[in-house]
Amino acid sequence: MEKRSFRAPRWLGRSGALASVLAFLVTAFSAVFAPAAEAASVRAVYPTAAEQRHCHASGARLVVCVDQNAQRLWVVRGSSVIFGPVTVRTGRRGQLTRTGTFRIYWRHQHHWSTLYNAPMPYAQFFSGGEALHGVYGNLSRGPGSHGCVNLTVRDAARLWPLTRKGTVVEVWGHKPGS
Repeated sequence: MEKRSFRAPRWLGRSGALASVLAFLVTAFSAVFAPAAEAASVRAVYPTAAEQRHCHASGARLVVCVDQNAQRLWVVRGSSVIFGPVTVRTGRRGQLTRTGTFRIYWRHQHHWSTLYNAPMPYAQFFSGGEALHGVYGNLSRGPGSHGCVNLTVRDAARLWPLTRKGTVVEVWGHKPGS
C-alpha cells in the first residue's frame, strides 16, 4: 500500500500557515455563532398570559415589557408582540432595576458610561441612570447589571429602530436570587 502525504497547494505556502489560520477562524466563528443559534430557538417562546397581563398596549401605542422574574424583554403594539421575547440581565443585589412604568427620555447609540468606564451600545435611558442597552459578552456571566436592563448587542441593535424618545417601558418582578 502506497503511503500518501498531504501536499498543500502552492498558494497556501509551504508551511500551511494560511490553512492553520483558516481552521482557527472557522473554529472561532463556530464558537461565537453557535450559541446564538441556540438562543434563537429560546426566543421563539411567546410571553405567557400572566406576563401579558402585566404589560399591554392599547391602540397603536408601543410598550417595551421587562419581566425581571423571567429575565425577558419583548415589545408589544396593541395586542401583538412585535419584538422578542429576548433574554435580558437586570440589576444585581444592592443595585436592583427599579420597577414601574417609565418613558424613554434619552437615547444614545454609542454611549460610554463614565461612571463604570464601559461601553453601553444602543443606550435608551428610562429611569435615572438606568437604561436598556447592549453588552458585549455573555449575559449569564456575573451576578447582574448595576441597575440597567442588559441585552445582547445584536438584540439591542434590533430594538433600537422600534423605539423613540417617549416610548413606554414597563418593568416588574424581581430578579431571581436578588
